[in-house]
Amino acid sequence: MFRFPVRSMEREQFCGICGSESELFGTGLVLTKHNVRFFRCLRCGFIQTETPYWLGEAYSSAITRSDIGYVSRNVRMARITRALISLAFDPNGKFLDYGGGYGMFVRLMRDAGFDFYRDDRFCENLFAAGFDMSDMQHLLTHPQPFEVITAFEVFEHLADPIAEITRMLQLAPAIFFSTLVVPEPPPAIGSWWYYVLEHGQHIAFYTTRSLEALAKRFGLRLYTNGESLHLLTYSKIPGLFFRLAVSSSFLRLVNLIFRRESLLLKDTRETTGL
Repeated sequence: MFRFPVRSMEREQFCGICGSESELFGTGLVLTKHNVRFFRCLRCGFIQTETPYWLGEAYSSAITRSDIGYVSRNVRMARITRALISLAFDPNGKFLDYGGGYGMFVRLMRDAGFDFYRDDRFCENLFAAGFDMSDMQHLLTHPQPFEVITAFEVFEHLADPIAEITRMLQLAPAIFFSTLVVPEPPPAIGSWWYYVLEHGQHIAFYTTRSLEALAKRFGLRLYTNGESLHLLTYSKIPGLFFRLAVSSSFLRLVNLIFRRESLLLKDTRETTGL
C-alpha cells in the first residue's frame, strides 16, 4: 500500500503534491506518545506529517481496531463501484483494488460479476485468496493491464503520493478512490476525527485544490463529489455518470439495470478444483 519513508527535511519544507513551500500547521500526539509536526502547503492546502518514522509501529496491525466501519464501507463502495464501472467504463475489463486489505471488496465485486483482483503488501488476503495481482503475473507485462484501479481509504496513508500514483497509473488509466477532503477552514490538529492520531496511520490530508494539482501534474481529469469520492482518469466521461454513480438515490436503479452474472460459482470451481 505504501513504502515506509526515510527521514527527509524536504518533506517538511515542500508540499508532497505540488512542490510548493509548506509551513508548520500544528502538532499532535500520535500513538499517544510521538509529538508529531503537521505541515500545510501554502498553495494547495495539502496537509502532511513530518517524515512518519512511527509507521512500523502503527502498522503492527494492518487494519486498526478502531476501523469498525470496515464491513459497511466495503459493502457501500462495492455498490458505488458497480454503478460507476457500468456507466463509464468497460465492465468486461479487469480491475484492481489497491491496498485491498482483507480482500472483502474484491470478493463482493467478483460476486457481482466484475473481474477484480487485489494488491496489498501489508495485509493478509482472507476473502479473495487466489485473486491477488501476483496471481496474474502473465498479464502484468501488458501496459496498463487493468481498466480501473480502486483505492478506498488509501490515499491518506501514502507517505509519497506521487510515487504511489505513478505506480498505479502504470497499471491502469483510471483511479477511483475515497479520502475525506479537508474542511474549510482547515481544522486544528486533533480537532477533526479524520486525523485519528491514536492509530498513527493517516499521514496525508487532501483539499480539493490539492486533488486538482494531482490531476494537472499527471495530465488527468478529476471528477469529485467534493467530499470523499474522487476519480482521476485520462478519459473524459460525462459528469452526469459520475454524479449518478455516487448518488445513493440512483445506486439501486443503476445496479438493477446493469446487473451481471456472478463469478462466485466459477471462482469456487477454480479454487476447489471441483
